[in-house]
Amino acid sequence: MAGCIAESPATLHSTFDLRLSTFPPMDRIAQAFARARAQHRAAFVAYLCAGDPDFDTSLAACRAVLASGVDLLELGVPFSDPLADGLTNQLAAQRALEAGMTSARVFELVRALRVGHPDTPIIFYTYYNLVFANGVDAYVHAAKAAGVDGMLTLDLPPEEAGDMLAASRAHDLKTVFIVAPTTSDRRLPKITAAATGFVYYVSREGVTGMRDELAVGIPEAVARIKAHTALPVVVGFGLSRRDQVSQVARWADGVVVGSALVNCIKENLGDTGRIVARLCAVAADLAAGTARG
Repeated sequence: MAGCIAESPATLHSTFDLRLSTFPPMDRIAQAFARARAQHRAAFVAYLCAGDPDFDTSLAACRAVLASGVDLLELGVPFSDPLADGLTNQLAAQRALEAGMTSARVFELVRALRVGHPDTPIIFYTYYNLVFANGVDAYVHAAKAAGVDGMLTLDLPPEEAGDMLAASRAHDLKTVFIVAPTTSDRRLPKITAAATGFVYYVSREGVTGMRDELAVGIPEAVARIKAHTALPVVVGFGLSRRDQVSQVARWADGVVVGSALVNCIKENLGDTGRIVARLCAVAADLAAGTARG
């Protein structure tokens, strides 16, 4: 795959006029989880790759899921070497890159989404190369100005995230870090201390993708994380059906679904209307599974 083009800090700031950043200061992430709790449900976190399969269709796809019960949008920044992603999301990134998506265009997509959805949190799911190549402070500044609320940098452990944490504090961008089934009790406090938005529990080893069965040990893992943080804990990787969402919603503050939504795009390439209709139906069904009895 072709690599994601890295703009210079000057380009990032000239492309996005920071004077247009008029969004009110708020913690959209905290508000989204608070609303879900008040409604006796888990928050529904939907993943889509920015620019898949092209800018206009991606914008329509994101708007479709945001209108269908999604509480937080996890927006994948397309990258040429997405190590944590399974085939479905790898191909989505490839389609986006081949259609010309760059860091600047991803920020443009966020700005367009903010016009109709000023209150829904948008989280970047990205890799550190894309942040570092643009200058960490410049990238975080531009992301915040575009309307991004937080960033999950998949390949950046908290022990090596000093520059990212400093920039995020300076620009009030929330940080999200991953806990895996293999995370030791010794490392867990370091991870939870670095997170300011929420903690993401990867429910199984390996990469993203749909699975027939839930991973074992999810309730115990969520409880173990919650012993170290008051932040929300979301669970992802391998969840694709409403019944799976319903089970995880009993234990977690949020449930993440990605590949099942990305497949709605892959299976209907060339027909934006069909993509939107399918995404609306699937997202609404999954969101309904977050209710707690």
